[in-house]
Amino acid sequence: MEISELERMARQIRLRDLRAVYEAGAGHIGGEMSVIDVLTALYFRVLRLWPDQPKNPERDRFVLSKGHTACALYVTLAKRGFIPEEEISTFLKPHSRLNGHPNCNKVPGVETNTGPLGHGLPVAVGMAKAAKLSGAGYHTYVVTGDGEMQEGSNWEAIMAAAQFKLDNLTLIIDHNRFQQGASLSETNDLAPLRPKLEAFAWDVTEIDGNNMHEVVPALEHRGDRPHCIVAHTNKGHGISFMQDTVDWHHKVPNKEQYEIAVAELSEALQ
Repeated sequence: MEISELERMARQIRLRDLRAVYEAGAGHIGGEMSVIDVLTALYFRVLRLWPDQPKNPERDRFVLSKGHTACALYVTLAKRGFIPEEEISTFLKPHSRLNGHPNCNKVPGVETNTGPLGHGLPVAVGMAKAAKLSGAGYHTYVVTGDGEMQEGSNWEAIMAAAQFKLDNLTLIIDHNRFQQGASLSETNDLAPLRPKLEAFAWDVTEIDGNNMHEVVPALEHRGDRPHCIVAHTNKGHGISFMQDTVDWHHKVPNKEQYEIAVAELSEALQ
């Protein structure tokens, strides 16, 4: 897809995600809105994949380490053809495979189960190292939250990726500045992230993670070292009253708020 098409798709994904969370009465809508532009660019432009062959060995790997934003991934997978779009209406319902965290044993296109924070990046490092050992040509991408980067396991993985020279690994940090209950700066302030990653011998690119013109070239970057994209995003992006507010980490809109949000996202689709 071209940039304008990606922007439109991202708005459609936001709208369907909003509806799914509202109807389910639960979800992590703020962090879903912040990461949707990255997910859209990955699945509709960057990743080499085949929805009718979700286990094709030549596919690129994607790990959503911030697994609590699973609904955004499910909607993206549905739009891309991995699962039926109508199945999104089952999100969080009894016996649905669309759980609050992604399950690779149930949902096509999900590479590994995530949810416990700090696990996805180490798994992705293993995937990238496996490709090096086997001579496979796939690239591995992983998205973490910025609060998640407080987990020590991530820094062990970052150290290992540099040691193994995993130039086939791209880490995207969704730097929306908020985590559950507080801002990043009030909890364990890791910012600025760039010099920390550079100290571990990673290539680092800083972008506006809600600007598709910056997202796409950053994801398509290739170098001779592991690559980290620090994506500066807005919690609740696209919905005025949700943006940059810690309340919307794990809050569900009421009927009035839902209608306002639908109107704002629908207007953006005009």
